[in-house]
Amino acid sequence: MLWDPQTAAEVVPRLLRGLAVTGQVTLLATILALCVGLALAVASRMPSFLVRKLAHGFMEATRRTPLLIQLFFAFYVLPEVGLRLDAVVCGVLVLGLHVGCYMAEVYRAGIDGVSRGQWEAARALNYSMYRQWTEVVLPQAIPPMIPALGNYLILMFKESALLSAIAVLDLMGEARVFSNESYRYVEPMTLVGVFYLAISSSSAIAIRYLEYRISGSRKLS
Repeated sequence: MLWDPQTAAEVVPRLLRGLAVTGQVTLLATILALCVGLALAVASRMPSFLVRKLAHGFMEATRRTPLLIQLFFAFYVLPEVGLRLDAVVCGVLVLGLHVGCYMAEVYRAGIDGVSRGQWEAARALNYSMYRQWTEVVLPQAIPPMIPALGNYLILMFKESALLSAIAVLDLMGEARVFSNESYRYVEPMTLVGVFYLAISSSSAIAIRYLEYRISGSRKLS
């Protein structure tokens, strides 16, 4: 029998347990990515040539290497030099840093969308650099970024499946373990695909709705 209902029923509780881990990893990695992306976007606009080059170099190196290689390097290579990380911690850090480098471009586009006059007005009022960013630039730049940042959240949720390669028992990890134990692949892999599709699709709908609300409020203003 290609599809065994009993096997499907057995694997669902394990997939739900793995889904909880996937959710935790995605949430923590998202928080990290948002912070990293903002820090890199700000650093790339700093007056210091060295700071700008370091930020640019880190983003380029991260974007131009596969996420899976980065995961393997952090989990298998770093212990060779005495830095051993828990698999989940390693996954959160690598995933957050990786996606954060892409989010930096979203922040950059949003910041560039703030008119030059706003910057000049803040400087004319003798605002400190901190006040310029927190009171003038970011409040105007962030709302238009939200849909794009939401799309990266969906990407991060899907890319988290790679964490099973470093023994994280997330949604994909639980499916792989069950398949190796039972020699059944149809049910766990099909159900994993359904989980990812359902959550990604519902998240995409929510993001489109949010984008519609934001664009509507901007037109009214």
